[in-house]
Amino acid sequence: MIPDMAVIGGGLLGRCLAWRASRAGANVVISDAFGPAGEGSAAWAAAGMIAPTAEASDTSPRIAAMGRRSLALWPRWLAELPVPVFYRDTGTLLVWHGEDANEARRCERMLAAHGAQGKAQRVGRAQIEELEPGLHAKFREALYLPDDAQVDNRALLNAVAVALEEGNIECHWHTIVPEGTVPRAKVVVDCRGMGARRDWPSLRGVRGEIVRLHAPGIELGHMLRLLHPRLAVYVVPRAQGILVVGATSVEADDDTPVSVRGALELLSSAYSVLPDLAEARILEFATQVRPALPDNLPALHFDREQKVLRINGLYRHGFLLTPVIVEEVLSLLSVGEEIHVPEPWLESSPDLRRTESHGEMTLCSSS
Repeated sequence: MIPDMAVIGGGLLGRCLAWRASRAGANVVISDAFGPAGEGSAAWAAAGMIAPTAEASDTSPRIAAMGRRSLALWPRWLAELPVPVFYRDTGTLLVWHGEDANEARRCERMLAAHGAQGKAQRVGRAQIEELEPGLHAKFREALYLPDDAQVDNRALLNAVAVALEEGNIECHWHTIVPEGTVPRAKVVVDCRGMGARRDWPSLRGVRGEIVRLHAPGIELGHMLRLLHPRLAVYVVPRAQGILVVGATSVEADDDTPVSVRGALELLSSAYSVLPDLAEARILEFATQVRPALPDNLPALHFDREQKVLRINGLYRHGFLLTPVIVEEVLSLLSVGEEIHVPEPWLESSPDLRRTESHGEMTLCSSS
């Protein structure tokens, strides 16, 4: 029997799409060049932030709007997974050193311009101490964004892999689909990210670097971001004393190990926020290349002749955007007892707009 949907690429987007499509009643197969842990995906070296308000300070309002919709979907999705996944929605605390006060004002202007100013609260030293005692009243002022959330990226990848297995979804891990070939299915969805460069000439790589620390003596209740004109470092707390520190977005298609400069910048910036990190233990440095298109917005392209839907360009917003993109695609394909590709394609969704004459479409929020 020909599957309803064949998903190529088992990173965050691909495996979530396969899982949700199967739950909706479709017969799905998925293939990925790496294993079920997701170690080859951009989501592996990530902090799992679902922070539409924080992102509104330096990204498109469309991304922030889509992120707010995803923020509402994540708890429901997580509740439907067969194993628990660490999730926290206590928000983000934006801090800055005195010499970078201009960066805080710039951030507030951007939030106001994107209609998110009301979601940010300027707090003083006493409120900071109440929110985050671990900062030891180091900062006189901060911006508190109560609506932001985060999820354990690797636990999530694993949980969805377990859901695929328990749902009897045909998974072909460690399998490369040869260039120029298309699996047999009613519709093929290509979610390979940087692996799809042949089909996306405008795709570029953006390098990200993170460090995972074990700091059981540091208890953080919120995500922290250090506002800085060049390197805005974040510190994301996880269960069992784990902290994820990251920041870098380097315009480079380079997944080699973290450089000395990158390691020093990440650790020194995080240490400037949390001096108690001096006794933390370094568990891992990790890098990954994230797929981005020229406008840094995600895009869909449908090849009607081959019945291939290509999704790409999630940039550094994979966790922020995946639920809303998956729901949009399932709606477009009318996934249920059978898959139906609508005619005409564009008119089926108010959240898509045509950006180029060759048929590329960019997801954008209508809210």
